[in-house]
Order: sequence, then structure tokens, then C-alpha cells
Amino acid sequence: MITRRLLLGSALAVGFAFPAYADTLNILMEGVPDTEFVKQVVPEFEAATGHKVNLEVVNYAEMHTKLVPQLVAPKGSYSVIVVDFYWVGEFIKAGWLQPLDERIAADKVDTSVYVPALMDLVGKVDGTTYMLPFYNYAMGLTYRTDLLADPKNQADFKAKYGMDLGVPKTWDEYLKQVEFFTKDGMHGVVNQGLRPDPIAMEWSNYLFANGAEYHDDKWNPTFNNEKGVKAVEQYATAINKYGPVGSASFSFDEAFNVMAQGKAYSYITYNFFRTAYDDPAKSAVVGKVEIMPVPGPTADTGGSLNGAWGWAIPKSSPNSDAAWQFIKWVESPEIAKKRALAGGSPTRTDVFDDAEVNKKYPYAQALKQMLLTSHNFPVFTYTPQMVEVLGRELSLAVAGEKSPQDALTQIEREFVELAKKDGKLK
Repeated sequence: MITRRLLLGSALAVGFAFPAYADTLNILMEGVPDTEFVKQVVPEFEAATGHKVNLEVVNYAEMHTKLVPQLVAPKGSYSVIVVDFYWVGEFIKAGWLQPLDERIAADKVDTSVYVPALMDLVGKVDGTTYMLPFYNYAMGLTYRTDLLADPKNQADFKAKYGMDLGVPKTWDEYLKQVEFFTKDGMHGVVNQGLRPDPIAMEWSNYLFANGAEYHDDKWNPTFNNEKGVKAVEQYATAINKYGPVGSASFSFDEAFNVMAQGKAYSYITYNFFRTAYDDPAKSAVVGKVEIMPVPGPTADTGGSLNGAWGWAIPKSSPNSDAAWQFIKWVESPEIAKKRALAGGSPTRTDVFDDAEVNKKYPYAQALKQMLLTSHNFPVFTYTPQMVEVLGRELSLAVAGEKSPQDALTQIEREFVELAKKDGKLK
């Protein structure tokens, strides 16, 4: 009440008439570029509604610890939260998030504009909408366009492999390029091999690129096979033979720095790094790097891993109506476009297709195609535990302490236990 009175009193003092229901909205967010872009536009929401928005920005490692006590409380302090796909299964099963379908229907919010895979990842669960996708962090292949265009490289590649050197159309073609460009102090690829999250996320692209998935529609595991073994072997080779020393312990920042300093031909990473390659303060390869979907086993398939965060209203939100008002506003076409123009990672297809966005970022259509052909990681209550398992076993395989087959067998064994524990696998 004190906050509302102060807001209303200040508004009247300067001649504006904010709604009498003005609230303070506390929102917990991760410290990523899209959060900074939200910060830039929040004053517009405050001016239009009279609501005050407090953004509490923390690093990823702190978020879950901060959220859970507030989510289990009858009335928490967070009005709106952003939810990583890692946590979707846990939060839904615990009953911590409010369903949004009635609000969506009442306000005629068009959710069909969102990339379908993102709605599957951080939108709908078992037919109920709990979130609106906020930003995506799908992974793509970043590669050096100048190296591909070099006439000598083109001639040498044709002589060695009997095929033209160009933007890779298939995974096999890309692997040939990785081998070819590992020479003269240049690495064909740099990887983020740190366990558990970086290696688990990056290796997933290798799995999908070989034409495999984690599970079928009944949650039976489908990765412990010839395609999965090849994916582990290829990943280990990329780190141990074609990458820089130490990349088995790189996180995404260390790997990006290698690529940005011109020491690698390629890097499979989160698409939000694309804009950083054109920042002279961060990159020595400005204008020389492009992004594309990770190639698949054939020219018409993709191997990119999907990733996203979603806006949600906790059951414990102290002001749900105001929270929904904010989510509607921040995900409106106008604000989503502003965020994209500032360098954000959209989730709406209409933003990707916007003429102004495409003029500023010519690679917008490549990002859209990446999302449309991306693959989702297993989303269930035990997604974080699955990531831990993958990180442990893949690291052992990369280090040569386990065979790829033994690593996959152990991953499958623990995945089955987790899926059964969650009731996904009967």
C-alpha cells in the first residue's frame, strides 16, 4: 500500500493519472544480453502503466537457489520469473506456475507467432500453456567465411576431397572442413568441453547431426546406438585432434575467445554470440564470421540444439494481474522487435520476418531456420540430473578413460532410471 500511494502521489504531483492499481513488480532474471535489452525498455512500461519494475539480475548459478524458497511460499516476492527449459519439468510437477490459457484467451494473445519448437520447450506442457517464450539460445555453427572464399583453400580442398569448398550442406562435409583447416596454427574447431553443462549441450548437436535423438515419443532411449557412438567419437576427435589444447575444460566464453581471435575455423555455440563477432572490442574477425544451422546427415536436415527461457507467473506471485500485464507488454510485437533490433534473441517468427530486423541483421533468416529445424533436449523433472550424467560420462570418453560405447551405456542406464522415476517411461 505504501508503494502504491507513493507512486500515485508522485504521478498526480506531475499531472499524470496512473491507474489506481499500480504495483511494484519484482522480477528475477539471469545476467545475459537479453536481460540488458529488457532493462532498456522497462521505463516505457512504467510510464504507460504506473507499475514500478525492479529487475533483480543474478548469475545462472544463483537463480534456482533464489527461486525455490519463493516458489514454495504461499506468497512470494517475485511477481514474474523467467524459467530455463532445464527447470520446466520440475516447476510444473511441483505446481509452482500459473496456467496462462484463460488469460491468453481473454486478451486474444496470439501464441501461433512463436516458433513451434520453443512453445514445446518453454510454452506448453501436456496441453496447458504455462509460459510465453522469452529468448532463445539455440546453438548454431559459426564459421569463417573468408577462409571458405580463399582461392588457394578452395583449390587445395578440391584436390584433397574431390568436392568444392563452400558453406557445408551436410555434417560429413563439415567434418572434412574441420580436418582440412587444422593446419598452420589454425584449429578446425574449438569446443566447450567443460562438464557438465557446456559439454552436454554442445555434444547434443553432434548427436542430432548424426541423425539420432535422445528418446522416442514413449521416452524409450534412442541414443545408445551406432549413431550415438559416432557422435562421441567425433566429439572426442574434435577436441583432442582438431582443437586447441585445454578445450576439454573450456566453457563457452573461453571457446568464443579462441574463435573471435581468429584461431579457429568454426565453433558450435549459442546464437546470441553472433553479434559479438562483429564487435571490434571483442573480436579480431569482424565481418569474417557467419552463422548457420548445424548441418544434419542430409542437406535438408539440421542438427542444432534448441534452448530457451520462458516468462512465467508463479503461483506465489503477489500481484498476478499486473504480472500478466507486464508479460503481455514485453512480448508484444513492438517490444519484441525493439529487443531484436538491440541485438536480442527473438522467439517470434514475425520478428524474424520483420524488414527492419532483416536489414540490420542479414543473418536473421538463418537464425529463424535454425530454430525451425532445431531439436529439443529431454524436458522432464530430472533434466538437470540428466545433464550431470552426460557431462560426467562424455568427459570420461573424451579423456579416453571410457570407450564411447561404455559411456553411452551408462548414460542410457541412468536416463532410464530417471525417466521411470518421473513416470515418463513405463
